[in-house]
Amino acid sequence: MTEFKVSVVIPAYNEAENIEALLNRLLPVLNKYHEYEVIFVDDGSQDDTLIKLEEAHAKNEKINYISFSRNFGHQYALRAGIDYATGDCVISMDGDLQHPPELIDEMIKGWQDGFDIVYTIRKDTENVSVFKKVTSNLFYKVFSFFSGLKLPQGSADFRLMDKKVCEVFSSLKENNLFLRGMVFWMGFKQKAIPYTAEKRFAGKSSYTLRKMFAFALLGATSFSVKPLRLAIYLGLFIATFGGLFTAYVLYQKLFGGSVITGWASLMSVVLILGGVQLFMMGIIGEYIGMIFMETKKRPKYIVKKTTIVK
Repeated sequence: MTEFKVSVVIPAYNEAENIEALLNRLLPVLNKYHEYEVIFVDDGSQDDTLIKLEEAHAKNEKINYISFSRNFGHQYALRAGIDYATGDCVISMDGDLQHPPELIDEMIKGWQDGFDIVYTIRKDTENVSVFKKVTSNLFYKVFSFFSGLKLPQGSADFRLMDKKVCEVFSSLKENNLFLRGMVFWMGFKQKAIPYTAEKRFAGKSSYTLRKMFAFALLGATSFSVKPLRLAIYLGLFIATFGGLFTAYVLYQKLFGGSVITGWASLMSVVLILGGVQLFMMGIIGEYIGMIFMETKKRPKYIVKKTTIVK
């Protein structure tokens, strides 16, 4: 393949201060290729992100944007960009310059070598906190356990996908998106490239601890019913333990053994059983909620304004 078109999809939420700096590094890389397009997806930003994107498009018509009617979330912004992209390969990356644009050359080379998906593996630096390292490691292990998919630790949404992969992805109708998992679930020939994440150029991340937990929960429940089975096993274990304990108490009572009764032991059992029941109900509720959202058949995102004509 000598001539091809490269599409770059960049979700943007309150990234007004980063857009110019990102384009200053991204465009020299893309200018090496025959044809390219950059698609920013304004995910309901509250700052001047859309204004900056309009200015960038006025200077360069290859820089396009999609503006949502509200904030739909990072995964849906990626979905929209992939849906609208027209390139022979589609590269997704964040807009805060933590994903180095210079790595695109190596990603495209991997694609030209025959790989359908070229994904990146983030290498932690000394600046990463111990808490983030531990929670990140735990997330990938928990996801792999529940989903049955071996999601490499450090994999990010900085990747290249062939056009045929994007077509398969766009054909998937589910509303609960966990793109990292879906990429590995789809299969195809894949290659990993390590990279060192740079510091965020400006602003602060919108990923709070609450959002990260919700993202992890989505990842664990989107690809498997193992959490439901785990709840069953846990319930059986507690029920068996409770039955054995009851038999022990009856034995002591009937045959003259000493039975210590007290408020503390009773409350401990009640609280443990109540906590387990609520935990299991929460897992079931999460799946019911996902089913409820899927049955609504609402659009995955609403485009308020775009420079792309489909």
